[in-house]
Formats: sequence, C-alpha cells, structure tokens
Amino acid sequence: MRIVTEQELRSRLASVAVDEPRVVASGNFATPQHLLSLLDDSLERYRLFMLNAALPVPERDGVVLETPFVGPGMRRAREHLAYVPMRLSLVPHLFRRSLPPDVVVVHVSPIRSGRVSLGIEVNIIVAAIEQARARGGLVVAQVNPKMPYTFGDGEIDCELIDFAIEVEEDLPSAPKRPASELAAQIGENVATFVGDGATLQLGIGAVPDATVGAVRGRRGLAIWSEMISDGVLDLEHAGAMDPSRPVFTSFMFGSPELYAWADGNPRLQMLRTETSNDPSMIARQPGMVSINSALQVDLYAQSNASWVGTQIYSGFGGQPDFTTGALHSHGGHAVIALASWHEKSAHSTIVPEIPTPVTSFQHSALVTEHGSAQIFGSSLSEQTRQIIGQIAHPDARDELADAARELGLF
Repeated sequence: MRIVTEQELRSRLASVAVDEPRVVASGNFATPQHLLSLLDDSLERYRLFMLNAALPVPERDGVVLETPFVGPGMRRAREHLAYVPMRLSLVPHLFRRSLPPDVVVVHVSPIRSGRVSLGIEVNIIVAAIEQARARGGLVVAQVNPKMPYTFGDGEIDCELIDFAIEVEEDLPSAPKRPASELAAQIGENVATFVGDGATLQLGIGAVPDATVGAVRGRRGLAIWSEMISDGVLDLEHAGAMDPSRPVFTSFMFGSPELYAWADGNPRLQMLRTETSNDPSMIARQPGMVSINSALQVDLYAQSNASWVGTQIYSGFGGQPDFTTGALHSHGGHAVIALASWHEKSAHSTIVPEIPTPVTSFQHSALVTEHGSAQIFGSSLSEQTRQIIGQIAHPDARDELADAARELGLF
C-alpha cells in the first residue's frame, strides 16, 4: 500500500483500462465518501456496486448503480439502478462467476503490524479484493484514524492494497431512542422465544432494540449476526452475555461508544459474508434465534421485506440465510416480527396474499404487538387461523377471514 496524493490517485483511476469498470465500494455505514467522490470525478463511466448504500451516492449519466440490496442512496435512482436479486450469502460468488470487480474502494483503519482493518464493514469486501487482485484490478483505500481496528476476516495485508489516501472522517452513528410502546410490546412477544444460552441474530431498528430490552435478564447469551448495533453493549453491560463466547458479525452500525468498544477488541470477530451468512454455520449455533422484520406477511406465512408495490425497496439481504440456518439449529427459532398495522397508509400489514416476490417463508413464528402465530409444525389452515386470530390487527380480522375462505384456507 502506497500513500499518494489525491492528484496522483486521480491519475491512477483515470488510467483504468476498462471502458466501463465495475467499482465495488464499502457500503452500509462505512462508505469512504471522500474517496468515492474523488473516483467519481476521475471516471466518466463506471458501474458502482454497493450494499445498502447510504446517501450521498453518485447518480448521473455514465454511472450504473448495481446492488443486491438497495439502500437509501439508491432507492430513488430508478433510472440508473440495476437491482441484482441475490441472497447475501451468495453475493461473493457473483464476483467470481458473473460480476468481476475491476476496482475496489475500501475504508480502512491506520496500519497496525503491517495490516489495516476494514473496521465496521467486512461483509463482501474481502471477496471483492481477492477477485480484483486475481484479475489484475485496482484496490484503493481511504485510511481513516477514526475507523476502529477490528479483528477477524477484515484484517488486510497492506500489500493487497495498491494506493491509499489519508482522510479523517467521522463515522455515521445511530442516535439512541427510547422504544415506543408498540415496539416494546413486540419486543416482549419476541423475547418469549429467547431462553438462557440462546444465540441471537439482532439487526438494527425499533423491534431489535426493544427485544434487547426484554432479554436483559437472560444469561449466557451469544451473538452470531449479520450485523450488530448498540444492543450488544446493552446486553454486555446487563451481564446477559456469555463472556467465553466471541461476538461474531459482519458489519456494525451504532454509537461512538460501540465503535470504541470494537477497536482492538479480540472478543469481537468480524466475518466475511460467506461465513456469517452461511446457513450451515448458522445452524451450528446453539439455540439460534433469528429475528427479522418484514413490510408484509400473508396468510400463507410468506414475508415481504423487499418490495413496496412494484418498486424494489431493499432486497433479500440475509433474511433467507438466517431463516434457513435458525430452523436447522438445535433449539433454534426463525421469527418474523412486525407491527400489525401501517399507520401512514392505514392498512393492515397482514394481507391475504403477497402480490410481490417474497423475501422468505417457512418460519418458526410470526410476531406482532398482539401476540405470536406458531407456524412451524402447524397445518396450513391452522397457520391461517393463528395469523388472523393472534397477530392481525382487530380491524382487519373479519376481512382477512373472508379472504381466507375465498382462498380455501379454512
């Protein structure tokens, strides 16, 4: 890795000998914004591949935005967006089989012992670096003293990075908000599936945060998750975690306190996506409880976490991976949790049939503020009765029952 000036890096990027190079960049909450802006100024045309891209993202003629998981930065860029449907565990295979990277843009920590760390975002980036190096591509980095040095798969030998610039940028952080009464009730209902010694997949959002609050009294908990947030710290401070078991994740987003805890912490192991989201690895975790959300669920117990009408909102993400893995874990549960009613649209989130491609199906249970519907082991008609009677909003139950009869579900 050679530290260069911005002018020299512009020249190197501009000389990439591909008409429309594919650029893979750190996404989620680790995007090297300064470096990405510099790259955009240097290349007239390119394809930008990112996961869950945050704002701002280059959006102009000459730039095609590629992703298997649409984030806020790409959600409105319909004219320039190429959505690639793919469960997260398989995304690294894209780089080897069909979407090879020409340039990889990463956000890293300062050097320690000849290595840098990808910090809060490992994810698919390791696979992208490997494939770019294998085909003579370019790997460039933004070295940021505020990026924590994390251990695991995200430790990168400096020789794997061609050029770097040094830029100090604050990392995005999530403000802590108290759980609403609605979220707290959903969290309490989800917590009934979490026993002592369970392994948790916890994402970010009101329901995961509320679930953390509801399981603070458990003991011997562990984490195997696609991502983590401050909930892990809350469980740690409450004495709920098993100190002998590492915290495994692939990326994180949270407060400066979370990032400070992560820096140089050997207990935290950052995993590449092929490992963190491998259903067979997930299945090996004792008492694995996968907690995911959805925009809609239907009377067939299918979930939609990806589409709003005819527009892609996000993507498969890790939901199918963790649902499958948790169901195969000894004592595991795959839970979909959501509010029963969408306040802004004044519609039930429980619908007769999902009209869009589904994100996942075959769960242990569906949970709302009203209770839970036990899906695993129930007949289709019994599933339907539980969904209507135990988790649907009372104002929607009669209409859903009529629809169930028309569909022949009971």
